[in-house]
Amino acid sequence: MPVIGFINAAAAQSYKQQLSAFLKGLSEAGYVDGRNVTIEYRWAEEQNDRLPAMAADLVRRQVAVIAASSTPAVLAAKAATTTIPIVFEMGGDPVQLGLVPSLTRPGGNVTGVTQLNVEIAPKRLQVLHELVPSATIIGLLVDPTDLRVEQTRDIQEAAHALGLQIQVLNASSERDFDAVFAKLIELRAGGLVISGGPFFTSWQERLAALALRHAVPTIYIGRNFAAAGGLLSYGGDVNDAYRLTGVYVGRVLKGEKPADLPVQQATKVELYINLKTAKALGLTIPNTLVGRADEVFE
Repeated sequence: MPVIGFINAAAAQSYKQQLSAFLKGLSEAGYVDGRNVTIEYRWAEEQNDRLPAMAADLVRRQVAVIAASSTPAVLAAKAATTTIPIVFEMGGDPVQLGLVPSLTRPGGNVTGVTQLNVEIAPKRLQVLHELVPSATIIGLLVDPTDLRVEQTRDIQEAAHALGLQIQVLNASSERDFDAVFAKLIELRAGGLVISGGPFFTSWQERLAALALRHAVPTIYIGRNFAAAGGLLSYGGDVNDAYRLTGVYVGRVLKGEKPADLPVQQATKVELYINLKTAKALGLTIPNTLVGRADEVFE
């Protein structure tokens, strides 16, 4: 029975829906965990320094394929092996990060699926600005250990075009959150954009609660943020990206080579709005925004 090594930088409890989507894609390719394939899971729980050892352990176990989710996990897997097939799921640019020379011709042992989250980061700011047009100072929360610096650059350029001032704030530990929101209050920031990444995904409920407590209109990338009480979320369809990843893993198990499988892009973008949170913040959601939402939480 072939073994799949699954490695992720975050914690398992934060990725239940994504994992379910991955297993769905795997089943579409004809593989079911425990029936005709076994999955070895490695979750770094936001401790990226654990990833190289985890990836090396999967290589020692001679897994048939590594499914790597999140940029840090993908980079660790690529550094660990040049022969075992790697199928990634990530929000960054795999060419810019040196994972593949080309999206259409990956060429080596690595291919996978990307989400439209880095590319639409400026749009996330525009959606927040549409809701709170009077805000002139917007916070941008980033994880300094994440390599997707293009998010910061692109949002700053978009802010300049909108006449907004961006204040970049760092958090790489849950202990940093209270200081971040204290700084936002000190700056009199009118809103907060949370950049994508596995660390913030793991703390969506905590961030949503803090944003509401401190009355800071906040936008993130995933549905779970709005479902947990966050005001807005706008990002690529993460679950579809994980499903496509599962399909690709299945195709590799059947003998196809990553070099021959073009990098796919999950192109659907989703907008979620929490009207209850908007009311608590004293905000009226424009009908134009509500009309574009994939789902509204009341």
